[in-house]
Amino acid sequence: MPAVNRGTLSQMPGRFAVSHSDLDEGPVNRPTRYHREVAKSIIMTNRSPDLPFAQSINPYRGCEHGCIYCYARPNHAYVDLSPGQDFETEIFCKENAAEVLRDSLRKPGYRCQPVVLGTATDPYQPAERERRLTRELIQVLADCQHPFSLITKSTLVLRDLDLIAPMARAGRASVTVSVTTLDNRLKAQLEPRASGGKERLRAIRELSRAGVPVSVLVAPVIPFINDHELEDIVGQIAQAGAEHAGYVVLRLPHEVGPLWQEWLDEYYPDRAEKVMSVMRDLHGGAIYDSRWHHRQSGQGAWAHLLKQRFENACRAAGLSSRESLALDTQGFVPPGPHGQLALWAGLPETENPGGL
Repeated sequence: MPAVNRGTLSQMPGRFAVSHSDLDEGPVNRPTRYHREVAKSIIMTNRSPDLPFAQSINPYRGCEHGCIYCYARPNHAYVDLSPGQDFETEIFCKENAAEVLRDSLRKPGYRCQPVVLGTATDPYQPAERERRLTRELIQVLADCQHPFSLITKSTLVLRDLDLIAPMARAGRASVTVSVTTLDNRLKAQLEPRASGGKERLRAIRELSRAGVPVSVLVAPVIPFINDHELEDIVGQIAQAGAEHAGYVVLRLPHEVGPLWQEWLDEYYPDRAEKVMSVMRDLHGGAIYDSRWHHRQSGQGAWAHLLKQRFENACRAAGLSSRESLALDTQGFVPPGPHGQLALWAGLPETENPGGL
């Protein structure tokens, strides 16, 4: 990974001043700058057995939500920027994303399988209000009846219900809402510009009422910081209409480790050593273990306890702790002349050159 030589690695003191707003906004100490990025490709292929999807799209590089624990932070080094404040304030917008996606879907060799938007950075971060790149991508997918899922911690997802809900009713869309805490004070420290916990519950309710299957990712679970909320979060998301839930323990790859340690020392110095001691227990003596099947849940006594608590909470709330939703791929019609001709001619889907 290239050396970091621009911006600051650490979060400046007071960076996460408490805000009582439920909106995706918060105090910042330097302005956000947006950069146009011309994407050559947009669909990324997943090879990790830990993740339940094969294809993903991220319309933004960097994220204004400013979540201190974000595992995508080190990626900013690839554009010669720091994983600290640069990651939060130097945002790259793939303005040609919809065009590149359309070109990808019309290729003769493309085979339809669900795509997930927002696996690295949030597709509904504040920039999306004006940039609308996520909405443009969803429009392309909806036009083609291509199945998709969204992962977000923002209520801005509700803006696009007019596109998401019809696809969901056809079995071709779902949403995963990430919930870290229902304590707005802790939220403001951990995730300064993300929606508040109550607002995320509202998003779950409104999505569910619109017929959109909703899963919740309780993440990250952090020992001695938010793990005491685990059962309460599971209970409340179930009441709000979630169908499935999963969890991920705190991950500290590369530069995220030092950033996290600085945050912990600033906000919770009295328990910092206890937190890091458990992190080492979870990862075989290190603060992070990148091995598949270990990196998201850890190992040992603490990992077993968290798994047991989570599964018990899901059973008590009537939630499935395993994602079982399969999205329909059979209606896919590629964009452009081939897809249009297939529709006009009334050809069966088996003769659709881009479908399954």
